[in-house]
Amino acid sequence: MSPFIEPVMRFLVNFLIAFIIIRLIYYPKQKDRNYVLTYFAINTMVFLVIGLFNVAEITIGLAVGMFATIGILRFRTDTLPIREMTYLFVIIALPVVNSMLLWQGMVAQMLVGNLGLIHILIAVEHGWGFRYEARKSITYERIDLIHPDKWGELMADLKARTGLPIKRVEIGRVNFLRDTAELNIYFEARGVETAEVKVTTSQSTGSGGAGE
Repeated sequence: MSPFIEPVMRFLVNFLIAFIIIRLIYYPKQKDRNYVLTYFAINTMVFLVIGLFNVAEITIGLAVGMFATIGILRFRTDTLPIREMTYLFVIIALPVVNSMLLWQGMVAQMLVGNLGLIHILIAVEHGWGFRYEARKSITYERIDLIHPDKWGELMADLKARTGLPIKRVEIGRVNFLRDTAELNIYFEARGVETAEVKVTTSQSTGSGGAGE
């Protein structure tokens, strides 16, 4: 293989794997342009720099240390959701592994590892074998119903107001001056999600959420 075609093929293999993870697994769940741009840019640059390190015979420890330092310095000021942080780690680690394996001619090992990673991400994202619960925090004004003797009425009232298939409720802080209580309601996310509406794992409705 010519000196030009070989690095191009390596780049295309890594880019294809990154494209599958970002475009086909991550993007359908979180259509955020900023994260998509960041993931593609970081994955591409890490792969190219690791390739340069291989040519220059710089140790992989130095490469990983450099990218870890860059990640800490750049992203420590931004609060990233745990899901985005997980994908960020995958996108940074993926080109490091792929570049090293491709340079050593371990194509079969690279394909097995990448296919395994893709299948795991797909299974988790689609909830195969899992039944995820979503949680909503609401401010509730009928504090008379938080008494244990009236929990049945509380559940019925919350289901009627929200229209959600609520499975359980947690009672948090109670404000007797304003006659309100902070409640966490839990329900199966998949049971209410549609193509237009997605349910996050945690979200606050703000003051007066259930009491309006």
